[in-house]
Amino acid sequence: MKKVLYSNFNLIDGHGNNIKENSYMMVQGERILEIGVGPIYEFNGDIVDCSGKFIMPGLINSHVHITYEPIGEPNSIGHSESFAKAALRGSRNLQKHLHSGTTFLRSLGTDGGVDLDLRDSINEGIIDGAELICSGKVITMTGGHGWANGIEADGCDETRKAARSQLKAGADVIKIMATGGVMTKGVEPGSAQLSMEEMKSAIEEAHKAGRKTATHAQGTEGIKNAILAGIDSIEHGIFLDEETINLMISKDTYLVPTLSAPYFIVENGIDGGIRSDVVHKAEGIIKSHFKSFKMAYDAGVKIAMGNDAGTPFNQHTTAWMELKLMIDAGMDPMDAIITSTYNSADLLDILEDYGTIEVNKFADFLILDENPLENIETLANINSIYKKGKLIIN
Repeated sequence: MKKVLYSNFNLIDGHGNNIKENSYMMVQGERILEIGVGPIYEFNGDIVDCSGKFIMPGLINSHVHITYEPIGEPNSIGHSESFAKAALRGSRNLQKHLHSGTTFLRSLGTDGGVDLDLRDSINEGIIDGAELICSGKVITMTGGHGWANGIEADGCDETRKAARSQLKAGADVIKIMATGGVMTKGVEPGSAQLSMEEMKSAIEEAHKAGRKTATHAQGTEGIKNAILAGIDSIEHGIFLDEETINLMISKDTYLVPTLSAPYFIVENGIDGGIRSDVVHKAEGIIKSHFKSFKMAYDAGVKIAMGNDAGTPFNQHTTAWMELKLMIDAGMDPMDAIITSTYNSADLLDILEDYGTIEVNKFADFLILDENPLENIETLANINSIYKKGKLIIN
């Protein structure tokens, strides 16, 4: 296999180590063969001079809706178009993510489980784009958040069967709705929905099959129910308190904050075509959302990056904005990078091959013109993107 040497760059490895200046990296085929610091040994093959540049791992986005169009009312399209068209839209969105520096994704809910076919098509080389793992349909109570494109289940037996049905369909992760949410008409973000016992049944089935679980959880009671039920990640976590945060730490539960979702709703508002009830709910929770994030971060909760791409005006090209919002809310820039590389890979159970710049891992990396620790917005204008050693965009 062909070898390529990348030389003279500043390395941000994804582990949180200090930047290593004057680094080099040898890539052979899809994987990293060697990493070092100092003078380059004699090499007669292809050399990419990265003088003055910064190299870091590709971004890993832990929460997207890959088939959604981020307009004022994304569900208006999702509920009216065929699964074939949704798949085409999803394919395009996978390319958008990859071309903006996100090399791996976790999709947490689509109409008809189209994300499962997209995942398989990427893995089989039928289409190009970011790799992904996915949940298929979400599990919610009757009339609960996301009911229109999920599986409605009431009682422990029904939630257990719903989880089994998604495992049978090929889901990599089981997503459960613990509370109401912003986008579903007639439900409140803070209200608990599926009970602890109902969620526990679904979580048990996922864990028996070696799969992880995630929950849409915004209100305090629902978040606690999900943690006690054994959930692996809390998505959103808008109304956290000290007890909940301590529970997350003791249970080793991840937080995926998705600060971008309410931010873009409030920024674009009713004038952007977003329903008034959605705007009013987002306005009512955004301050608590940012406050809860900062409390969790300061306390040492494990955090992975996910921006909820596909919600209103939350583009499939702006994962970098989630890092900026976390930094603006008080996160150290290096920690923001860790959330979107190492931590996200850990949450998605892909750390063996992704998430850091290390020997034997896949060569998924970004070449940047500026130091992202000093200017995170350099991720909005990436010099070069590599996926498994292949140059994607330059």
